[in-house]
Amino acid sequence: MTHPLLGCIADDFTGATDLANNLVRSGMRTVQTIGVPDSAEVLDADAIVVALKSRTIPAAEAVAQSLAALRWLQAQGVEQVYFKYCSTFDSIPAGNIGPVTDALLDALHGPDQGFTIVCPAFPENHRTVFKGHLFVGDVLLSDSGMRQHPLTPMTDANLVRVMQGQTRRRVGLVPHEVVARGPEAIRQRFADLQAQGVGVAVVDAVSNADLFLIGQALQGMPLVTAGSGIAMGLPPNWQASGQLQAGAQADTLPPASGLQAVVSGSCSVATNSQVLHWRQQGRPAFAIDPLAVASGQNVAAEALAWALPRLEQGPVLIYATAEAAAVQAVQARLGVAQAGALVEHTLAQLARGLVQAGVRQLVVAGGETSGAVVQALDVQRMAIGPQIDPGVPWTTVSSSLCPGEPLHLTLKSGNFGTLDFFSKALAQLQPTAAAEVAA
Repeated sequence: MTHPLLGCIADDFTGATDLANNLVRSGMRTVQTIGVPDSAEVLDADAIVVALKSRTIPAAEAVAQSLAALRWLQAQGVEQVYFKYCSTFDSIPAGNIGPVTDALLDALHGPDQGFTIVCPAFPENHRTVFKGHLFVGDVLLSDSGMRQHPLTPMTDANLVRVMQGQTRRRVGLVPHEVVARGPEAIRQRFADLQAQGVGVAVVDAVSNADLFLIGQALQGMPLVTAGSGIAMGLPPNWQASGQLQAGAQADTLPPASGLQAVVSGSCSVATNSQVLHWRQQGRPAFAIDPLAVASGQNVAAEALAWALPRLEQGPVLIYATAEAAAVQAVQARLGVAQAGALVEHTLAQLARGLVQAGVRQLVVAGGETSGAVVQALDVQRMAIGPQIDPGVPWTTVSSSLCPGEPLHLTLKSGNFGTLDFFSKALAQLQPTAAAEVAA
């Protein structure tokens, strides 16, 4: 067994599986841990992704958790560290991306030393960076649905400006005309920026080809910060050095069994459309009312009572997904933090109940929801399997709620996936059962 090559720190659980998915697609055997493991055992993997729930917590806590993950990954012997955030750069004006980046650079290089990149681009999911501006599809981030995100509204698409507001290091830009000239030109631009006192460089990328060129230029850089897209460009560096077998198959999972269900907490535009599509197909769906939860009503028990008799006939959806105006109305009544916590806790309870009732194929939509569900299911480690849609793989996990049985779990970022994602994901594991439900 060799030591892991790449050690990753992800700021939420869906983002972690998104990153792990791209690494597996590129031939890296990847293990995802939930939080920083207690064990010092060196894992038999090419890459390790430590999934944190640090995107929206206080910056000091996010820094502490990220540094703990870094120390554990260093003990694993990793050669390169990757700090992964969302492809829509989800953050509040003060952080947490900048403070965590600063802390990791300080730990690796010394106070105010070192150099790294910022690149949330993931062209397969229509996230591109051009002239330092982040685009979602054909519109600027600030004109997309992220402008109304309930926790991290993104109202500025200029990543140089956004990042400069979060880090004490000077921020520069590697424009696309440099990226297009290839790895040597990119590395020279890095050197020029460092000579000017720049510690963080936003890097343009508008295609997968750009990601591979940037990936080559990142060989040997101790810390990379990015969305999941850059991950596709890193494995070839180790393949070229002979440390990683080219063309390796790394996404095999055990066969799926058991009942199927979907739990959705994301209120993104994409997930709202996916929930609506499910309902328009006439499939069973139960809506969680946060105000009913807040009033003391046992909504989790009601939802489980509704779901249990239906599960034997096919998959069910339980959701708290709602349009922006409805979310804002609830937040105005309960407060942003309380509204989010109530929904997460309720959906986590539901996920536990569903697994205890025999669900072994579970789709979870939303980063915060995924974090709550994974913790409620007592998941410690995940094996990464085949991709469903860009950025979203199936995984298998072990849970104390179903000892000795594999639990197939997919954690979908709210913004990811096609309109029919829920049914497509379940059909990938159970084509016969899914076809019967569709019929």
